[in-house]
Amino acid sequence: MLRKIRIVISVVLWALLTFFFLDFAEVLPWQLHGLTHLQWIPALLSLSVGIWVFLLILSLLFGRAYCSSICPMGTFQDIMTGLSKRTSKKKKRFRFSPEKRLLRWSVVVIILIASLSGFTLLLALFDPYSAYGRIATNVFKPLYLQGNNLLESLFSSFDNYTFYRVDASLVSISSFVIASITFLLIGFLAWRHGRTWCNTICPVGTVLGFLSRFALFKIRINEHACTHCGLCATRCKASCLNSKEGTVDYSRCVNCFDCLEVCKEKALVYSLPLKPAKEQKQEPVASKRRFLIAGLTTTAAAPHLLTQAQETLAKLGGKRAYHTEHPITPPGSVSRAHFADRCTSCHLCVSKCPSHVLKPAFMEYGLGGMMQPTVNFKDGFCNFDCTLCGHVCPNEAIRPLTVEQKHLTQMGIVVFIKENCIVYTDGTSCGACSEHCPTQAIAMVPFKDGLTIPEVHTDICVGCGGCEYVCPARPFRAVHIEGNVIQKQAQPFIEKKEEKIEVDGFGF
Repeated sequence: MLRKIRIVISVVLWALLTFFFLDFAEVLPWQLHGLTHLQWIPALLSLSVGIWVFLLILSLLFGRAYCSSICPMGTFQDIMTGLSKRTSKKKKRFRFSPEKRLLRWSVVVIILIASLSGFTLLLALFDPYSAYGRIATNVFKPLYLQGNNLLESLFSSFDNYTFYRVDASLVSISSFVIASITFLLIGFLAWRHGRTWCNTICPVGTVLGFLSRFALFKIRINEHACTHCGLCATRCKASCLNSKEGTVDYSRCVNCFDCLEVCKEKALVYSLPLKPAKEQKQEPVASKRRFLIAGLTTTAAAPHLLTQAQETLAKLGGKRAYHTEHPITPPGSVSRAHFADRCTSCHLCVSKCPSHVLKPAFMEYGLGGMMQPTVNFKDGFCNFDCTLCGHVCPNEAIRPLTVEQKHLTQMGIVVFIKENCIVYTDGTSCGACSEHCPTQAIAMVPFKDGLTIPEVHTDICVGCGGCEYVCPARPFRAVHIEGNVIQKQAQPFIEKKEEKIEVDGFGF
């Protein structure tokens, strides 16, 4: 019964959290973003004391219940293990293996030192929730969107418009590569060896494993009833049950309860422990998936070379190239330093951004900020009234803003390059940037021959990118947004009111 209850809880939480990442049509209720705040590392980084204390008490009472049911990466591994059992011709059997304590704690110490030094990439890579979030956003979601588009084509052919077509392209090649490698590596280990990742590499699993040694409720072996048949060890996907010696390594036991149901002698019970168990060790397994990187890198190279050729021709024609000195962090991220310290690159904000302007960084923030979201206006602009990213962020790397606060949050400022403007180069009337500016930070002023040209007012600019997105100049845009290292408060703008003209009589 305990096993069935655990499976139901795990599958429900995993399915809801996964679909929350995939849900572009907002089918699920908004309150479900609370599941992301229930994760261990986000609760720690966001200083959510109540949630962190709850998870701490949960571990001290019931052991690694977080790893067993709450962590989506844990349930993902169980699913892969279950699929392996059902597709394998031979009956899948596990066996006890010693713990690799030195390796486990070395990973924790290295990640801790790197994070305290400001290099948060390692924490982002190894945090199980963030790693699974990247898999859901970069691997599962494109497939989900392609499936939606296939249904849209099928249904629309029968004049049924229940589904609508959406963009199913990858948000970032580099993040897709990293997410795919993570998916293949952890999936392979789970397929072959069960919870190897949790009990050998995962830093959260190591820390919770230490706390689980002191848990009140544990799997306990009744020495008088046990016949040491070894059947329980063959079902233990954590490889922590030593049936010969009659011991359980509680630092690796994830309370899956598989062993309870298989024991014919009923010698295994989940109850208050009588004494501390001995510590065991486990051996890691390596995986080879490097060919994926080479293939994707080659695919990405061709369009980059074409872009370089276009830019060279534009420079010869007198247009001016530019480089954004400071990348743009999402509105509400306070500063680059604050964002770097708290973001674990779970990509929930990337998945939920309705304007598709949040993209995983490659080297924009440097190596330490790889995969952390940055604002890119290639596919859209930041909606003036949208505050979604701050409300879904579980780490408070992006702090929640009200609409009024968002209207005055300056994540960057507009920069105008006259040499690239088509009004200057082609003598053509434009004004698209001014029309799309919600704060009137770009105004059109007289130029020559009856034309007008942009003039910028950075004090009221919020860096929404509407001007950059619509600017028709190519390959170098005439306006772009330069990010603020520390986000500032813009000056409130005053909308111009049209004067009413009263006309006596008919006016002619």
